[in-house]
Amino acid sequence: MAESTLVAENKEAGRKFLAELIKVVPVDVAFWLKDADGRMLLYVASQQITDEKVHSTYMQVHQIARRLRDPWFESFDVRVINSSHPLAVAALQLQSRYGPDVPRRVADTSFGGMSVEEVYIYPTPVPAS
Repeated sequence: MAESTLVAENKEAGRKFLAELIKVVPVDVAFWLKDADGRMLLYVASQQITDEKVHSTYMQVHQIARRLRDPWFESFDVRVINSSHPLAVAALQLQSRYGPDVPRRVADTSFGGMSVEEVYIYPTPVPAS
């Protein structure tokens, strides 16, 4: 999926993935980010994603992606970060400004300290129980 435009299929594949991930990991914010080089990545942020839990979280990401078998989604395009990461903070700030229940798209801007082509922020996911 590198060097592509975010399309409806990517958004839907990410939504399906997040619906499964939130069953095991509480997600504070999730968003697709297309950087200035054209690389598209799905960032998933949670307070529970600490240095100690990054590896186990990626294992869950790979298991879910393998189970979904979606041609528009690859586990290697996912980055898991703590909610205090500057990119997560930027996404959470946009959500608080515009409302957590509506997807948000921003383009050609500085986001979390980096220059981006596009960001698509999902509505606030429901935390794992």
